[in-house]
Amino acid sequence: MNQMNQMNQVNQMDQIVRRQSRRIMVGDVQIGGGAPIAVQSMTNTLTKDVNSTVEQILRLKEAGCEIIRVAVADSEDADAIKDIKRQVHMPMVADIHFDYRLALKAIENGIDKLRINPGNIGSMDRVQKIVAAAKPRNIPIRIGVNAGSIHKEILKKYGGKPTSEGMVESALEHVRILEDLNYGNIVISMKGTDIKMTIDAYRSMAEKVDYPLHLGITHAGTLFEGSIRSAIGVGSLLADGIGDTIRISLTDDPVEEVKVAKEILKSLNLRNYGINYITCPTCGRTQIQLIELSKKIQEGLKDVNKPITVAIMGCAVNGPGEARQSDIGIAGGVGEALLFKKGEIIRKIKEEEIVQTLLDEIEKM
Repeated sequence: MNQMNQMNQVNQMDQIVRRQSRRIMVGDVQIGGGAPIAVQSMTNTLTKDVNSTVEQILRLKEAGCEIIRVAVADSEDADAIKDIKRQVHMPMVADIHFDYRLALKAIENGIDKLRINPGNIGSMDRVQKIVAAAKPRNIPIRIGVNAGSIHKEILKKYGGKPTSEGMVESALEHVRILEDLNYGNIVISMKGTDIKMTIDAYRSMAEKVDYPLHLGITHAGTLFEGSIRSAIGVGSLLADGIGDTIRISLTDDPVEEVKVAKEILKSLNLRNYGINYITCPTCGRTQIQLIELSKKIQEGLKDVNKPITVAIMGCAVNGPGEARQSDIGIAGGVGEALLFKKGEIIRKIKEEEIVQTLLDEIEKM
């Protein structure tokens, strides 16, 4: 068996086995039921400011966002949904708290999904009105429990503070309200800032229901720490095969949320978003300007979406082995590098020719 066949066999053996969940449609995007894990984000504009909201949604769509959530805080926001939907072609979710009338108005204006907790909107007749409006339109409802929104009775039961058990119990209370109305078009999320607690909650829920799970670490932080916290929390669950759609919560431009989400999915081979880079961290053995070269190569390839692996390695110790496992790559020497393609050495190239040579070779692929 040759090296490439061995590699393909290993990749197949290491493939993540995903949890089986029911199929839910959000507009024309499927979540659950084995569909690719969908990337979500949320606008930070005032929804009633239609022009700003549309502009941001279009930027998010260009970045790779597949489902967008907007805050619906009042009737003006709910009314704006109709105008926004005319200008963007992406499934939209209305984020609503407490006021069932806003949910009804959002449905009337064409929303594709609701994020609302039935237990927080008052009497059962209000929930029935939402279900009656959502059901014929095939509009899913996401039950969204945050560690900070667990009600007092459940908190008291588990020692007065948020726990994974409390998050699961809280979410299931909301789910049962909908199930009692014979409504199963449900997605569940249980987000906390405590990563371990959030992971435990999702793992527990994954064993109890077959509803699709929306993953995230809430209030994760600014771009740097939020990306790391999300990669650990969301990535751990995805590696377990848990999760059908994700939203990375960052204190930054929402476009950055989409970038991080895509990188997490790409890193686990769950979605293909173009070039996958393998780059050496550098050390005293490196005798080419690897950091500078890596930046130039990635900049030169920023608009290339080919599903290939590119290795940029610094020395002859690990470099050749890593480069051989890539589709194309270089392994540095003294002021030069070996160019590898599909596991074979193509030729030696001078350091000053590395960037352009690699770009040219990738363009031919």
